[in-house]
Order: sequence, then C-alpha cells, then structure tokens
Amino acid sequence: MTARTARGVAGATLAAALITGVTACSAPAAGGSGADAVVVGIATEPETLSPLLGYGKDGNSKIFDGLLTHDADMRLKPALAEALPEVSADGRTYTYGLRKGVTFSDGEPFSAKDVVFTYRTILDAGTNNASKTELDAIESVEARGEATVVFTLKYPYAPFAERTVLPIAPEHIAGKQDVNSGDFTTRPVGTGPYTLAGWSKGEKISFKANPGYWGGEPAVKRFTMAVVKDDDVRATRLRSGELDGAILPPNLAGGFAEDPARSTYAAKTFDYRNVTLPTHHPVTGDVAVRRALDIAVDRGAMVDKLLEGAGRPAHGPVPTGSPWFAAGTERRHDLDAAKRILDEAGWKPGEDGIRVKDGVRASFPLWYTSGDKIRQDHALAFASDAKKAGVEVRTEAGTWEVIEPRMKTEAVLAGGGSPADPDFDQYQLLTSSLSGDGFNNMARYDEPAVDAALAEGRRSGDPGARKAAYDTVQHELVKNPGYVFLTHIDHVYVVGDTWEGLTTQVEPHDHGLGSGPWWNVETWMPKQK
Repeated sequence: MTARTARGVAGATLAAALITGVTACSAPAAGGSGADAVVVGIATEPETLSPLLGYGKDGNSKIFDGLLTHDADMRLKPALAEALPEVSADGRTYTYGLRKGVTFSDGEPFSAKDVVFTYRTILDAGTNNASKTELDAIESVEARGEATVVFTLKYPYAPFAERTVLPIAPEHIAGKQDVNSGDFTTRPVGTGPYTLAGWSKGEKISFKANPGYWGGEPAVKRFTMAVVKDDDVRATRLRSGELDGAILPPNLAGGFAEDPARSTYAAKTFDYRNVTLPTHHPVTGDVAVRRALDIAVDRGAMVDKLLEGAGRPAHGPVPTGSPWFAAGTERRHDLDAAKRILDEAGWKPGEDGIRVKDGVRASFPLWYTSGDKIRQDHALAFASDAKKAGVEVRTEAGTWEVIEPRMKTEAVLAGGGSPADPDFDQYQLLTSSLSGDGFNNMARYDEPAVDAALAEGRRSGDPGARKAAYDTVQHELVKNPGYVFLTHIDHVYVVGDTWEGLTTQVEPHDHGLGSGPWWNVETWMPKQK
C-alpha cells in the first residue's frame, strides 16, 4: 500500500496565517504575582477539564498533549507523535509512531494504549461528549505494540489529522473512574507543560509548570486564568494591576493605547457573530422574513462602529478571505429589497409600523449573554436594522442557563467558527441530524440540500469535490438563511511587557482558553532588561 504523509493532506485544507502583535500600551506591569507567574483574564471557562468529555479538543489545553499540535502558522506538527502520520493511498488508514520516554505528570509512562483508550472512550455511547460526532469517521483505533497507533476510517475524511490534536488521557487513572462524573473531570493528569494547581469554578483555573515535561519545564512557573465574564470588569482589573493580560473588546482595548507598559495583540479569526432564526417560531421560521433580515442588516456599519474596524462583514460561516469562501454569496445591504420581500410575502405594516401577517405580528425576542458587550452591541444594532424593515426585535440579556431552554423558539445572538476545516464548524451548525442537540444547530435548521452537501464535504477525499460541496452550503444559506451572520471579529488582547515570545494564531470562536497570546505560554522567556 502506497503511503504519504499527512502534510499533504493538511495542505489540502485551509492554510491559516499568523497575525503578528500590534504594539500599543497600558498601565503598570500587573498581577503582583511574582516574576515567574502570569495571570490573564478570560471570559468563559470549561464545563470540565477532561478531554474525554470535550476539554481541549482543538488543542492548547496546557495540561494535556495531543498526537499533533499546531505551530504559530496553524500548520500541524508532532507532539506525542514523533512525526506526522503516514496516510494510506486510499486515505483511510493513519499510522502514528509515538514519542519515546514521555510520562504523565504522575510519573507513569505514556504509551499507545492511552491513545486507544482516549478515542474509544470518547466514541463510547455512554460517554457524555457533545463533540463525539467530530470523530464519526473513525472505524477503529488499534495499538501495535507500545509505540504505534493505527486509525482506520470509514471513509477518506480529509481533515482527520486535524482531529488528532485532541488531548490524550491516561488509562491508568481515567480508566478506573466513571467517565462522566469521576474525579478526573476536575482533577486531571496529563503529559502537558502544566499541571492543575486548582480550579475555583466561576473564578479561576490555576496551573503550575510540569518539571517532567518532555518539551522542557516552562519558564512561566505559575499560570492562572481568571474567569471574568464582564468585559468592563476585565478591563478594570487589568488597569488596576490584578491581571497581566486580558482579552477585551476593541473599544476597551483602545483605552490602553497610551501606556508604555503593555502591548496589544490582534488576531485574525474565523469567529463570527450571528443571529439564530429558529424554525419553530412563526416569524423567524418564515423564509421570507429570514431573507429580508439577511439583507436588512448593515454589516459594514457594524464593523466600523461596533468593532472599530477590528473585523469584517460576515456573509456566512466562512470569512471572505478564506479559500473556502463561495464567491457570489456576499449579502448586500438593501433595505428597500428587504421591504419588498416582506410585502410580497404578505407581511404588511401595521399602524405602529410593525408588520403583520394572518394575525401574527412580526415580532420576536433576541437573547444575548449578560456582560458580553460585543454581543449586546450586535443585538441592539440588529434590532435597529430589523425595525427599519418593519420587524420588531426585543433584545433580552441572560445567562446561558436562562437562554438555553428558550433556544428552540427564541433567537439568540450566537457565535462560532473554526479555521481548521469547514467541516469542523458547518456540520455542527447546520446538519439537521444535530437539530437541537445542545448548542449544535441552535436554529433547528433543516434543509435537505445542505444536509447532502455537508455529507459530501465530510466524506469526500477529493479537494475539488469538497470545495463544491461547501460552495453549495453557502449558496443554499442565501436562499434560506437559518442564521443571519453579522461580523467576523478580530480578537484583541492587552498583555504586560515582561515576557518575550508572544504571538497570536488565526483563532476559532472559542478563545481565551486555548488561544490568545498565551497559546504558547510554555515557551515564553523573561524579557531582558
């Protein structure tokens, strides 16, 4: 059987570009936590620290390593594997040779059985991992001795190597516990550059350097992620010196522009903000309303005014600069056309200007998460644009605990996006088979042509066929938008100037935990004075 490396496979997928730090500055060096410690502010925290339940599935988990990882340019490189995998000519067999001499942080050796245990456990029907469909292509995973693992796929899933950045769990610990509720979910052990020092839920996650790390003990000995959900509070704590760095909305990051003690880092992303249009609501389930709202919104104004230029208009899940973007799917801002669509569909203006059809008022709620200024601003701007077309959008703030039970019938200012491959985001976002499955397909979107194209894009090993499939998805979203995509957002971070080696990658929607300038904190070195 002819073999080729995964480098060629990865090359057929999306090529991401490194966005270098843009220097700006701010207040005194922060934290008061010691010369070898770093404290950063993030907006969200994980529900679990177990990779068996989804933690770190896209890499950069700090406690764990995957078989592969990403470099600064988002190219795959070996981690627990000693090299990129050998891939069979039919694209269905991936063989990984494993790095020798690696141990878990408790001193026990890492081997092929841990890889097999991790993937088999995630795929087990009894494991509560909402992302297990991402591994749907796996038919089997087998160990060949202590240092070789072979994956056999059901079909030639082109981006499979990207899935092997998934963190590896130790069988000798996690295998002896209940996968869904055991201590491993909050007290994990891995092979990564850091070990868990403590987790105060809702407050912070603390890590300490792993002295036995196979890549060398990090110079940053203590690394803490402070969970600060409110953007304004995060900026205040950064300014006061409680934080060494933080992710901030562009307008708040701009407040640090004149201080020489910090730098600002901007990262290009695939992170979009969109409005879900639930099919089970009498207004948002109407295709005419969906189409009208899709062109009533002024995306350019949102980028200019809400993001202060730190982003791009979003015409779908794929950014316009991506090779996966389907030309011709750009949405024009055309309020007059939006009104005509509603008129022709029988939605007529009432006395107060809000449209009515068959006794149903064109009105619906739009939820956004409390404390998230970017989502709040997008929700208010969307509501303003919708009202000009005669549709009333009532904005509401709440926690995810409040929002999630309402998602079937009420709109949400949501987000998503993955730079690794279009399958990674679009399948979970749009396939009807995941309708209402947690935060997958929140709008309950159901379009047979999209389902067929997503299946083709996932199962084909032909780059041209995959491009055609994802072009079809994007064109179908013009005809029947299940979501109104608003903007792709650049992530902006402000960090104290006491360490060297900070960069950013092209980032997904989920940021702060595995992304940000601290994606490679284990390689930082103290800045020479």
